[in-house]
Amino acid sequence: MSKLLQSVDARTQLVGENRLELLLFKLAGQQMYALNVFKIQEVVQVPPITMMPHRHSVVKGVTHLRDQTISVIDLSAAIGLRPLVDITNSNMIVTEYNRSIQGFLVKSVDRIVNLNWEAILPPPSGSGRSHFLTAITHIDNNIVEILDVERVLAEIIPYDTRVSSDVLDRELASQAKANKMKILMADDSSTAMNQVKETLKHLGVEVIGVQDGLQALRLLERWVSEGVDINSHIFMLITDAEMPEMDGYRLTHEIRKNPALKDLYVVLHTSLSGNFNRAMVEKVGCNDFLSKFQPDSLANLVQERLRVALG
Repeated sequence: MSKLLQSVDARTQLVGENRLELLLFKLAGQQMYALNVFKIQEVVQVPPITMMPHRHSVVKGVTHLRDQTISVIDLSAAIGLRPLVDITNSNMIVTEYNRSIQGFLVKSVDRIVNLNWEAILPPPSGSGRSHFLTAITHIDNNIVEILDVERVLAEIIPYDTRVSSDVLDRELASQAKANKMKILMADDSSTAMNQVKETLKHLGVEVIGVQDGLQALRLLERWVSEGVDINSHIFMLITDAEMPEMDGYRLTHEIRKNPALKDLYVVLHTSLSGNFNRAMVEKVGCNDFLSKFQPDSLANLVQERLRVALG
């Protein structure tokens, strides 16, 4: 499996093509789950794990891997299934999310598949708010559940949405609130959406949220058809990279093609980091790139755009 994860360069060719690669795996039962390969550093047999006192209930412990110590999380227990008991022949998926590296214990790794984002669908509307899914797809006539790792990690390490006092411009926030300044945000993770909304409250900015790139594009096109001046209605778009039906790269590409939308300021806000190459953002015409989740960095970027928008 490690050979399948050696070349990041090959995967970057998917950027702008509305395609992704998924690593398929099983947890405590027979249901198939998936993670985006682009966030995975490697897959290994479970290494020796050192128990830690007062650890979170779903954290098995820590392990030393390639000159660094990382937390090892029982992914099955983390999403509310029964814990993995016998992990002797299990795998650990080493991932990088939100500028941190962690290992997820899984029962077994199946294979990597290459799909079009149009085949990746939002979870059913009747599935409630308590699930850990960011999307679903169908492979070999079976449902594959794509996990919202940002929510998993937020359950283990609560996120902080506060903006530092030396970063927050209170006068600017008052102006933004008075002028009802809005941004459009596209992100399939409810956790990521809530993080941004909570942070931008401090800046006096309203967030109009949609769950994927296709919804964002349709909303923008509807506003245009209604005669709305896009750059007066919203002063920027914040988009995730990975979303069902249309990813952030294709969304940006489509925006740049539309004369009425092409000047919209677009920021890619993603948990992809480390091997993530800024050139990939430039390839499709994003204005900026921001790693999740950094309240002060987000505030600085939004305040900079507010100053331009408010003159």
